Amino acid sequence: MQTTTQSITLGNTNVSTAPLGIGTWAWGDKLFWNYGKDYDENQLRDAFNTAIEAGITLFDTAEIYGTGDSEKLIGRFMKERNQPVQIATKYFPFPWRFNGDAVADALSGSLKRLQLPSVALYQVHMPFDFFMGKKTLMNALADEVQQGRIQAIGVSNYTAEQMRYAHSVLSDRGVPLAVNQMPYSLLGRQIETNGVIETARDLNITILAYSPLAQGLLTGKYAPENEVRPSGARRLNPQFSREGLEKIQPIVALLREIGQKYDRTPAQVALNWLIAQGNVIPIPGAKNADQSRQNAGALGWLLTADEVDAIDRLTRKP
Repeated sequence: MQTTTQSITLGNTNVSTAPLGIGTWAWGDKLFWNYGKDYDENQLRDAFNTAIEAGITLFDTAEIYGTGDSEKLIGRFMKERNQPVQIATKYFPFPWRFNGDAVADALSGSLKRLQLPSVALYQVHMPFDFFMGKKTLMNALADEVQQGRIQAIGVSNYTAEQMRYAHSVLSDRGVPLAVNQMPYSLLGRQIETNGVIETARDLNITILAYSPLAQGLLTGKYAPENEVRPSGARRLNPQFSREGLEKIQPIVALLREIGQKYDRTPAQVALNWLIAQGNVIPIPGAKNADQSRQNAGALGWLLTADEVDAIDRLTRKP
């Protein structure tokens, strides 16, 4: 096993972080993740503190997560701990946001909920900019960089072409596009074939990989022979059916086999494989201290080239 203390710089910026963060979609979300029933604020606080103690300092949130509650929870946790962390949040391009002032107003709302004067990364949640247009949107974000309220600009769910255009507009302002946040896991490798990851490498744009464990499918927790099923809306996902789980068992088996060499879980191997791709930061979720601890087990070591290749060959689509 190779060891590493590697950190990653977000694109061409001065923002550096560990090569793994925590996604906080579930923090405060009652609709999809059953916040308040399956877990509560105290468990999320433990998840936050455990992550920091394990060396994870990047937390990814959004104004729409829990309709603002995710940002509020993080704001409270940071205040209680009084220790610097890096916050990435997102602007959602609602149809009624017509001009650049909407960006400033949305950012002000996020900063108020987070109880911060600035954030490390501010991302556009979706490419649907409706009436505003990407040029106006990117220029409004560049204004916020120059005013010091955000350190780096990111986008999310942008195609290769959309990413190139955003990068071009920002370049005219002397501001880099630092991040494209995309779904990326061993069960979802579309960005490798649709031009996104190639474009990101060309332009030195970091990929934040959301759903890096395919909503838990790669943890090994769900198997066709047991009756454990996810809660919330994930129950409707056909991949969690018996047939769906049977299809992925060879992948989980390989992750488990490799993990046994290092005393690591299938999830930790799956996350480490993403880190091994270079310039990729997985942001798995964590709803309690144990999940934060499990996520952190993907740090500090690297799979061998042969192991990376074996996982690649088994999970690559023909």
